[in-house]
Amino acid sequence: MAEHKNQVVIAEILVSKGEEIFKHSHESVVLTKNEEANEILKNIEDYPHAFVLACIMDRKIKAERAWLIPYRIAQEVGSFAFSPLLELSQEEIRDLFVNNNLHFYNNVMAENLYLAVQRIHEKYNDDASEIWKNEPRSATVIMRFLEFKGVGIKIATMAANLLVRYYKIPLKTRICIDFSPDVHVKRVYKRIGFISHEAQNEALIYCARELNPDYPGIFDFSCWRIGRNWCRPKNPECDKCYLD
Repeated sequence: MAEHKNQVVIAEILVSKGEEIFKHSHESVVLTKNEEANEILKNIEDYPHAFVLACIMDRKIKAERAWLIPYRIAQEVGSFAFSPLLELSQEEIRDLFVNNNLHFYNNVMAENLYLAVQRIHEKYNDDASEIWKNEPRSATVIMRFLEFKGVGIKIATMAANLLVRYYKIPLKTRICIDFSPDVHVKRVYKRIGFISHEAQNEALIYCARELNPDYPGIFDFSCWRIGRNWCRPKNPECDKCYLD
């Protein structure tokens, strides 16, 4: 009983921290250490494709590096607009990845980016914001991201969560915006006793749904921040964490 009560209190703190983050304007978004790249990524009205492509690139490398990729490609082609990207062949994009060592998986991610550009052109009329326009359900947005090659549930959920949390994109529901099974998030969930150390990703997701069913993803950034800043794999700094 006492353990359950502690978990309820911890969940309330994490939800509260998540709501604090949720209130922040997208002007506070810092996705890379490059100021100009951040300005492009924040400008979701003029460059929605930059956000979508960055999400697709966020795999197997540090987030800061992944989110710089659309910006670095735009620098190479001389424009942040969508049309110059559409003019690039798959071979030209592959050469940009390889020559600039943009990703750990240069060939694979070059193909994924090329196909993403083609999909935005063919299905969304060169306007990536059609993925989230007109207040769709959270499940619809996630499904649309899953249709891009190389995107799994973790990235699709993260993308929907960022749209709601940072960019204040209105959706009819948030019920399908799950907790992303990130390595930092899993470590925090296990150490505070929400799930067992042997638990798989599904346990983490359903635990978040149980604790905050209307918007499970509210836990995402608060736990990620704890895991990234204090709850490290080795030598965790528990005394600096607000859950101490």
